[in-house]
Parts: sequence; structure tokens; C-alpha cells
Amino acid sequence: LLKRQTMRCFDKKIFKGLCTKKVLAIILLSSSLFACSSSDEEDPSTKIAELSDLDNAFDVEVLWDRSVGDGVNDYFSRIKPIVAYNKVYSASREGDVVAYDKESGDKIWQADLSDVNDERSFWDSRVSALVAGGPIAGMSKVFLGTENGDVFALDAETGELIWQAKIKGEVITAPAIDSGILVVNSASGVLKGFDANTGDEIWKVEQDVPALTLRGISTPVIASGGVLVGSGKGELGVYILEKGQAGWTTEVGEATGSTELQRVIDVDSAPVVFGDKVYAISARGNLVAIELKSGRILWKRQYSSYRQIAVHRNDIFITNTRGHIYALNRVNGIERWSNVELTNRSVTGPAVVDDYVVVGDFEGYLHWLDQETGEIVSRHHVDSSGIYSTPTVVDDIMYSQSRDGDLQVIITPKIVSAAQ
Repeated sequence: LLKRQTMRCFDKKIFKGLCTKKVLAIILLSSSLFACSSSDEEDPSTKIAELSDLDNAFDVEVLWDRSVGDGVNDYFSRIKPIVAYNKVYSASREGDVVAYDKESGDKIWQADLSDVNDERSFWDSRVSALVAGGPIAGMSKVFLGTENGDVFALDAETGELIWQAKIKGEVITAPAIDSGILVVNSASGVLKGFDANTGDEIWKVEQDVPALTLRGISTPVIASGGVLVGSGKGELGVYILEKGQAGWTTEVGEATGSTELQRVIDVDSAPVVFGDKVYAISARGNLVAIELKSGRILWKRQYSSYRQIAVHRNDIFITNTRGHIYALNRVNGIERWSNVELTNRSVTGPAVVDDYVVVGDFEGYLHWLDQETGEIVSRHHVDSSGIYSTPTVVDDIMYSQSRDGDLQVIITPKIVSAAQ
């Protein structure tokens, strides 16, 4: 068991600093345990759920299918396609940034961030740009960040480089943009506001980062003139967009264990603003509803996740750390239903499409769950490399990208009941 967990730690690269510091001790301990044990039984808590046979309630339509370089492979990355300016933009970890026509899927332009200044000769090997943050779009530009701390702004129509800037630490989540300010969060705890037109620094905030955190940081979210961002200390805070001054801070995570690992309480999922409330969740601790203006907690429930949450009408949909999917009442946090059929399948955050909630898994399947009951009603296979990022949904059309870069644009048919 410990050996298997150690390999997963290497493969997924989730815990920053944990593998290199403790792997020898884990291997030695696991060797002792295996020597003393003759049982081959798997711990139920780590058993991966097998997919049951399913008669699809409907078959989806793939509008078009394209390949975005080599995707992200086995690396931790939240790269996902976005839709803006009648185009679909996406990227690969190595540095391919591609714009497709939204309707036809025709490639409009492609840029290479691994050689953004066109300096690589025929004889030089390609060095990965380590793209991990973005893309996002705004002000006729496309913005991306890298694990090298580079921030790029490309022309949305041509892919031409507009400006390039630096931030301390890895950019492993998408920036945010509003009112001409691009906000970038880094794994080193630096939150920086850039002039979106020029790349000039407007303000900078340095946050404390615990010694041990998940390899993930919160995507900044801009609302009502403030920047909402989660921290490795399990808090959700707000900063004034214009100048970066700190506002309220609210505790979301709840450290209860005795070991360092058990006390990891990062808020890595982007907060979701809905009306005058904001919803946030910790990797260990709570799902909370917070008053946007004051930071006052309205209610909290014990759920843990580092995946994106979804808010739709009066419901909140979440995927917890074990791949269980839940629907809760947005007003009071009371659970409506749960689905545990995808346990330990590395399930993505939920995306809402029409009357369904859709999640992806490590084998590359997308699963459609009925919003009212939580029952899995249909399934579609994208790519065997797996799906890590929450699918993007715009106007009930889904854009999903696999780890190997297979991008599919998927239409969910509308089912009309016999009673109608």
C-alpha cells in the first residue's frame, strides 16, 4: 500500500516537497510491512471503482476533434480550453498555443511559447515552455503563465506576442482579468497585478506559504472590485483590485490531524461568486458560504476537495478528494444526493450542461449525471490518456481536453420526455 501511494505521489506530482523529503522513509517502512504481511488484499479506501455496464440514455455528438500538441501528459496541470471572440483557445505544456474557429474547428493560428522570440535553430532541441496557467482571454488578448514564472500576452486575432513579464514562483493556474488589470497568482505566494495592455506591474502582494502544501494554488476570481484568492493556510481572502490592499480574510480549511500531511488544508479550488455570496472549499476541512461584502460565514459543511466546484441555480455540485460527487442546496448547504460510483477514479470537478452534471476521469471517460437524482445516465470516451481538468461549458456546448491534448467539442442532446 505504501509503495503504491509513493508511486502515485511521483506520478501525480501533487505534494510539493513531500516526495523528495520522505520517500526513503516510506520505502523502508513499506519494505518492513510487506515482509511481515502475507495478505494481498487491497485497502478498500484506495480501491479504484470499476465502471459498470451502462445503457446510455443518449449518445452525444462530437462537433469536432483536434489535437493540441502533446497536451500535459502525466504532469499536474489545469490547462483547459476557453471560448472567446468566436474562437476556441487552448495550449499544451510544451508551449503550443492554438486558436480554432468555434464553429468549424479550423485552425486560425498557432504560437510556440517555447521559442517565442524565434531564436531556435534547426539543430536545437525544443525546450518545454512549461505552460501551466491559462489560457484566459480579455481585451483582445490571450494570457498564459508558466512554471518558470513567465506571463505572456498574445494577440487574440493573430497569436502575436504583445508583451512578456515575470513573477516569482510557478504559475500553475489561470490568471484573472477585469478593468484592464491582469491578476496572476504564483505557487510562491506572490499575487501580482499587471497592466493588461502593457505588462507593467501595478501592485504586488506576498502571502505566507506553509512548508507543506498541495501542488496547486487558487485561481484568482475578480468580483465587485475585489480579487478573491485561496491560500495554502486554508483561508479565503480578498484584495482591492485597483491597488492590491488586503480586505477581509475568512478561514475555510480546518487542520485536525496529527501529521503534516493530515494538516494540509489548502484552498486550491477557485471560489465561486453567485450574487452577494461566495462559495469556497478546502482540500481538508469545509465547504463554506460567505457573505461577499463582509467575509462572514453564512454556513459551512464538512466536505473536502481541491477540484473546481459548480454553482447552478439553487444547487452546488462538488467532487470530493475520493471522487464522490455531491449536490447540495445553495441556500443552506443541506445535501440533496451523492454518487460514489466513481470512487478513486481521479474525477474532475463538475460541469453543468443543460439538465446534467458532467465529470471526467483518469481513463478518459466523461460521465453525465442527472441533476435531480445524481444517477449516471450516459458515458462518452474521449481519450485513454485521461481527463484531468474540468470541462469547459459555453452555451451548453462542452469543450474537453485530455492529458494527451485531444480536444473534443461535444453537444449533449436535449431529451424531451413523453409527458411533454
